[in-house]
Amino acid sequence: MQAILQNYRQSPRKVRLVADMVRGKSVNRAIKELTFLSKRASGQIEKLIMSAVANAEHNDGLKKDDLVVANITVDKGPTLKRSMPRAMGRAFPINKRTSIVKVTLAKKQPKKEVAPVEPAPKKEKVSATKE
Repeated sequence: MQAILQNYRQSPRKVRLVADMVRGKSVNRAIKELTFLSKRASGQIEKLIMSAVANAEHNDGLKKDDLVVANITVDKGPTLKRSMPRAMGRAFPINKRTSIVKVTLAKKQPKKEVAPVEPAPKKEKVSATKE
């Protein structure tokens, strides 16, 4: 259950800020958070997660409520190299960076109930003074 967004025209550093917010969260919670997030990449990552959900529903027959964002990676894509004209006939390089975003969804694992651990009995302090 995976979806890939290639050659997204925003730098990977900025996209990673959004990707780190949704990693490990349930799909419903991730989509709600991305809807109200004021970052440019949030809309594209939201669409990418919805695409991965559609893949899971169609190919594997899973429900949206049972899915969690297991992994999301943002890698560097090809860089578009441009130049900015400067004074005295010079030109400075401008790098327009692109990103490759991969989202992997997984089925939620049921929570295991863990028995509470009782604290060990406290030891009495022994004083080091002579009596």
